[in-house]
Amino acid sequence: MRLLLIEDSSRLRDLLTERVHGVGWRVDSVGSASEARSSAAAISYDLILLDLGLPDYDGLTLLMQLRQDGLTAPVLVITARSGIDDRVNALDKGADDLLIKPFNHLELLARCRALLRRTASHQLDVIEVGDLTFEPSSGAARIAGEVMPLSPRERSVLEVLVRHAGQVVPKEMLETKLSEVGDEISTNAVELAISRLRRRLQAFETGVALETVRGIGYLLREVTADA
Repeated sequence: MRLLLIEDSSRLRDLLTERVHGVGWRVDSVGSASEARSSAAAISYDLILLDLGLPDYDGLTLLMQLRQDGLTAPVLVITARSGIDDRVNALDKGADDLLIKPFNHLELLARCRALLRRTASHQLDVIEVGDLTFEPSSGAARIAGEVMPLSPRERSVLEVLVRHAGQVVPKEMLETKLSEVGDEISTNAVELAISRLRRRLQAFETGVALETVRGIGYLLREVTADA
């Protein structure tokens, strides 16, 4: 589980990071909207904790930008703005829940768990790209019902690619995913995993292509019969 905390107060940022680490979740913390947008573009987060009072521009503007960028992760707004209009506005702009400052950290964690459960209940059991199917719950990849053997690293990379099929996935996002497997990764770990995945896909009639977008990342896309 990986969270992004966007909070301009370094004191509160450190305190919340400690609390989140205490329940075994990973958290990246930033203090500005520009940093947050860069992090969200590079890493697929499970949950966003967003303070609205940011130094460069308003958190609601950031929230709308993140949603426009394609962010689907739940967003929990933490704010001192307690008026009903403020709360309604945040929900209308893309927030999933709000927590008014000051708050108890136990309530914060409970709200995080609730949002994560809600997200998990709506996740697809199977993701299909061409003739390739991937089951996030088990990590199994199949071609026309036949299991495609994968190493843990290949499975991690493939999961990110199928979840973002048709979109260019930055190399940095795949590096982050590989770092979660547990072993220390080499500088060319992503290239090796991509090369092996490409060979495995080419061994089947998958109806998908795994392409390198030079200088940016990788693209998994469906291939039509006349392409």
